[in-house]
Amino acid sequence: MANGKIRVLIVDDSAVVRNILSEALSSDPEIEVVGTAPDPYVAREKIMQLKPDVITLDVEMPRMDGITFLRKLMAAKPMPVVMVSAMTQKGADTTLAALEAGAVEIVAKPPIDQRVGVREIQQEVVDKVKAAAKAKMSIYAAQITRKLDTTVIKSSTSMLKTTDKIIAIGSSTGGTEALKEVLVRLPTSTPGMVIVQHMPEGFTAAFSERLNGLCQIQVKEAADGDAVFPGRALIAPGNKQMIFRRSGAKYYVEIKDGPQVMRHRPSVEVLFQSVAKFAGANAVGVMLTGMGNDGSTGMLEMKKAGAYNIAQDEASCVVFGMPKEAIKLGAVDQVLHLDKIPQAMLDASTR
Repeated sequence: MANGKIRVLIVDDSAVVRNILSEALSSDPEIEVVGTAPDPYVAREKIMQLKPDVITLDVEMPRMDGITFLRKLMAAKPMPVVMVSAMTQKGADTTLAALEAGAVEIVAKPPIDQRVGVREIQQEVVDKVKAAAKAKMSIYAAQITRKLDTTVIKSSTSMLKTTDKIIAIGSSTGGTEALKEVLVRLPTSTPGMVIVQHMPEGFTAAFSERLNGLCQIQVKEAADGDAVFPGRALIAPGNKQMIFRRSGAKYYVEIKDGPQVMRHRPSVEVLFQSVAKFAGANAVGVMLTGMGNDGSTGMLEMKKAGAYNIAQDEASCVVFGMPKEAIKLGAVDQVLHLDKIPQAMLDASTR
């Protein structure tokens, strides 16, 4: 990073979008837009010439699509990439493929109207470029290329008795792959789970469906009033807040608009605070990779209420931000490598 600034190359076939992203990123003093490119062929030359720290990459482009270019880039020179995608079903599916190919963040493509576009995406694109700049690409590249361990953890009879337990998970940058590695190993007797993964509106449904196809447990994008029960994981929808509730012996979630909290919607903080209030000692908290401090004070409240909390360790995090902040507050009982977290979650749920 020259002069302490994050050097960004914008790759998009739309001149309007290139201008929107340039204006949004240039508004931050810690970021320098060093160049733009209309397609991957021009981008390849500018990467060698300008040596950017982060690339923003459109999914659909002429001459070569963004996914193909991303795969070539990750094979030759792994570097932080933020995907910019339209909020459509096709765009969501393609962008999830991009995350699996090595992109570390997603930004929903802004409206074509430039004035509206800048206002709506400015803070989001700045935050995500900063998060991407901190990503440890050696860890992420290894994570996306190694064979996924789908060995399901064997259930114990004691686990089956803990139907009143719940597991709450928060994650952000690098979290899509981390969540996949955790969830695919869980048996159907796993306590009900509520999850916030920072993703834009329109992408969480496709992400949930993709995980559901890989896992023994049911994974779905949460809807208002959805019950939380063993063998089910509910993922907060993008641009909505998810609140955990209890009615008698039953757990359920509320999905609301609400303001951003800790600059996020959905926010881990909102979820964890509600879990502390309504589940207390029946909860297990898990903080995975991500930038910032979203959920750290909520995790502390969970611990005060009697929950058992686990954080991903620095060695396996793509960005050691959210776990680090929770650890600093004294909110965490165990700090573990990602590989150890599935078993630890289940062990904690039988305490």
